[in-house]
Amino acid sequence: MKFAKLAVAAVALAATPALANEQVAAGATVTGPEGNAVGTIVSVENGQAVLDTGKHKVPLGVEMYGQGETGPTITVTKAQLDGMIDAQIAEANAKRDAALVVDAAVLSADGQMLGTVYTIDSEDMAIIKSDAGIVTMTRDNFALDANGALIVLFNAADIAPSFTPVPEGAEILTPAQARAKQAEAAAGDAAE
Repeated sequence: MKFAKLAVAAVALAATPALANEQVAAGATVTGPEGNAVGTIVSVENGQAVLDTGKHKVPLGVEMYGQGETGPTITVTKAQLDGMIDAQIAEANAKRDAALVVDAAVLSADGQMLGTVYTIDSEDMAIIKSDAGIVTMTRDNFALDANGALIVLFNAADIAPSFTPVPEGAEILTPAQARAKQAEAAAGDAAE
């Protein structure tokens, strides 16, 4: 989601960019238009200053900050910035959830085909199945790439060792699905 946070923050603040200044440094407290603290800059690197609001860490271009009497400023309040990021995260999650369906193709973060979604359970676990076997992931491990393709947030080389081969004819269940099946079987046995 880091890319999503960057995009919304840049768009939201682009309307009134300020000149870059020496006040933009790690540890500086950033104030908003009302003079209230928005957050603290935790790092500055490659033209990006990461602003920690206490709820979100938002990378903003150093040119987005103005100069104030007490330090760097931005054109939105803490509540407005957190609200923008919350809205963008909610929108990204809704799009991810719409794409995370059985039989959906899944790519790695570096664009390699991993397999397809085999099943999803009520506890937000999903199994990806490929010729190499299966791997179980949480819903939060998935996102959409810039082209709208469903991806996991790992490179193919990093996730490949996690695939477990599945014997021919074996039943594939998430842990929650396995527990539900066991409970159903136990209930059936008790009823007999």
